[in-house]
Amino acid sequence: MRRSLGKAHPRVIGVDDGAFRREDRRAPIAAVLLAAPDYVERIRTDQVTVDGRDASVRVIRLVRAVGPLEGVRALLLDGAVLGGFNVVDLDLLYRRLGLPVVAVTRRPPDFARIRAALAKWFPTDAARRGRLLSAHRLFPVPTRGRPILAAAVGCSRADAAHLLRRTTVRGNWPEPLRLAHLVASAGRPSARRIKRASGVRPSGL
Repeated sequence: MRRSLGKAHPRVIGVDDGAFRREDRRAPIAAVLLAAPDYVERIRTDQVTVDGRDASVRVIRLVRAVGPLEGVRALLLDGAVLGGFNVVDLDLLYRRLGLPVVAVTRRPPDFARIRAALAKWFPTDAARRGRLLSAHRLFPVPTRGRPILAAAVGCSRADAAHLLRRTTVRGNWPEPLRLAHLVASAGRPSARRIKRASGVRPSGL
């Protein structure tokens, strides 16, 4: 991947969810195809079940809806959850889409609290969700500002870090993810965003 990222405008897809309320059954998600650093080529939107189990299949469908993946270098995700505790299987995405997958987060997850929350709110599915969340070790990525954390599937840590630097325009957050969140939130400007698994409370409760 390093050679392809050396080209003038590598194409990368970013996927994130948007704002939603605790009582919502569905949460919006968006995919943005970006020619780095900042040229938007295509945008697609969909939904996932809040605290559900369909995040992986929905992301696969959404990314394929963006268009032919030939020439796309990687898929970026804002964390490994969408719509609360709807956990994404990073390995499944890599196998089905054939793209390196890099999930990033701003702060270290509190896995002890996450496991306790999963056991409380999802007693029959806690083990599966926990395995997916901890399947890949996070590593720090230096940025122009505060370091971020990433997990990579289908590429080396060095290539993942290079990808994040190539796709960051300002601050320390990749532009495809910043835009994907704005697009996904566009239809719900007044909704409160409740997303991070590190917050440990399922958003639908």
